[in-house]
Amino acid sequence: GTWYSPVVLRAKIALRLKSVEYDYVEEELFGSKSELLLKSNPVYKKVPVLIHNNKPVCESLNIVEYIDETWNSTGPSILPSHPHDRALARFWSAFVDDKWFPALMAAMVAKSEEAKAKGMEDVEEGLLQLEDAFITLSNGKSFFSGEAIGFVDICLGSFLVFLKAREKLTKEKIIDESKIPSLYRWANRFLSDEKVKKVLPEIDKVAKLIREFEDRAQSVSSTS
Repeated sequence: GTWYSPVVLRAKIALRLKSVEYDYVEEELFGSKSELLLKSNPVYKKVPVLIHNNKPVCESLNIVEYIDETWNSTGPSILPSHPHDRALARFWSAFVDDKWFPALMAAMVAKSEEAKAKGMEDVEEGLLQLEDAFITLSNGKSFFSGEAIGFVDICLGSFLVFLKAREKLTKEKIIDESKIPSLYRWANRFLSDEKVKKVLPEIDKVAKLIREFEDRAQSVSSTS
């Protein structure tokens, strides 16, 4: 994995929740990719990759499901037991990955202030939809999955340090208590969980990386 990647964090959280010991190998994605990564994930050539019994498992949410099923007798279940609840968990996780996070990335690299503002509107609209989803799925409990951290919690929660770092840089609230109070309280609970805290990257280090990423993106756009 890479230390700063939200999707790598998903695998780390799932392993912690299941109390699974593992060896972590840091990958340098901005340089030459390792032979191990290219061999383990020849299709996408991306992290995370979980290697279990010498067999690679790729893609973050696929890895989380694999961890849940493989160590099903350890720790709380990550995916709900009921088929409909599992379908809803997968639906909202796909919403985060396919719609909400791409909108956030587009806003970050937008060339104009107008485009950036429009992008952040899409981000806020997505958070309002996730606020409603949390109220429906949690049934008044602490997490999307109820009393314990589950699939959607890991999916969305993996981006919270990224969001906190972004807030630090821009001085703008993304997880705004006045607009999305349920998600605001959920985010604090998630980040305060003892097992989650052990694998979270430092906000200041992530903020520095985001600034470098945005500067690089702006530099490329200005020369193209």
